[in-house]
Amino acid sequence: MWISRRAFALGLGSMTLAGCSPAARFAARPSVAAQSSMRPVPNESFDAWLAGFQGRARAKGVSEAVLASAKRSIGFLPEVIERDRNQTEFKRSLEDYLSIAASEERIAKGRAALAREGASLARIEARYGVEAHVVTAVWGLESFYGERCGDIPVLSALATLAFEGRRGAFFESQLVAALKILQNGDITPERMTGSWAGAMGHTQFIPTSYELFAVDFTGDGRRDIWSEDPTDALASTAAYLAKSGWTKGQPWGVEVRLPAGFNATLAGRKTTRSPVDWAAMGIRDMRGGTVPNHGAASILLPSGPAGPAFMVFRNFTVITRYNNSESYVIGVGHLSDRLLGRSPILGVFPPDANGMTKEDRQHLQAGLTRAGFDTEGTDGVIGPRTRAAISDFQRSRGMVVTGEPGLELLAALR
Repeated sequence: MWISRRAFALGLGSMTLAGCSPAARFAARPSVAAQSSMRPVPNESFDAWLAGFQGRARAKGVSEAVLASAKRSIGFLPEVIERDRNQTEFKRSLEDYLSIAASEERIAKGRAALAREGASLARIEARYGVEAHVVTAVWGLESFYGERCGDIPVLSALATLAFEGRRGAFFESQLVAALKILQNGDITPERMTGSWAGAMGHTQFIPTSYELFAVDFTGDGRRDIWSEDPTDALASTAAYLAKSGWTKGQPWGVEVRLPAGFNATLAGRKTTRSPVDWAAMGIRDMRGGTVPNHGAASILLPSGPAGPAFMVFRNFTVITRYNNSESYVIGVGHLSDRLLGRSPILGVFPPDANGMTKEDRQHLQAGLTRAGFDTEGTDGVIGPRTRAAISDFQRSRGMVVTGEPGLELLAALR
């Protein structure tokens, strides 16, 4: 997990990434670096930086043996810099985010994972006091239950980003921490793989968070968050949440109904009231009852006063320590609820900036696919594939090519 991180967890991306399955990945090939989607290239300036870094790493307690071993694995990855510089500022709406974070596929896979790992998760819950469905939801968002852990050599990625310098001090600290993980014997350089920005394993720890929170729950002497067996990774996530103040039995939040005329300036995490006080203002759960007293609570209106509303508790804040995006926290919380069989969001999301509801966007995708411009699904999320299909359709009809959805385009497809 990141200390400061992008809006979307790795498992929500559209990238095809290697899973955390060493049995499959290492049986025939000795090096992950050799099969990574990125290849190191020669760079004299990088080599000079690396030589200087070794002295700084020694001063911080990294041994000569680890430095020598790691040096053979570290290379300059220009694609990492490209990804860092080209991160989109686009932010999905909460409706779109939840369509991905709590998709039917992610829910089904999560329930299967919860059942498959039930015995381990029960032991983890007993030790750390973090519910199994919550840990599983984090796993689902971070790596799609181990299917998208990343195949990029972490040492090379971190060294490249530290050398590039935009956030040099941060990434150098991560590189030093990664080397200390090697020094501890938890993993080898070849198996230390992850995302292009250095997040690792089933639940995507950055190296400094790994140092603070990773645990050897299996008792084999290694904190192996990369293993085909996810136990150490899941236990490490529970340990992280527990040390951040998780309260067992308290929900992350509850979807609520607001009374007519609710003062929206009271919304936001800076304002807290007891559920009793919120109830006195007319706030009720979605069945019309009062919300139980789970402690101080805030009201969130992530889609504005016309969209769904949530009463959130201390455990919401705990999840922000893992990822400070409110959409991420609601995604984890809602997915964890769905894994237990609870209902989807019942509040109605307002139309998007193009005046389209989710149903409109789904009809648009279906219409494009029928017309021969496959959107690869009808989830109502206007992503790159749907925009490409819109552009192709517009081009084929002699329309101005914008790639943008809209009600006029929907009408033309009907």
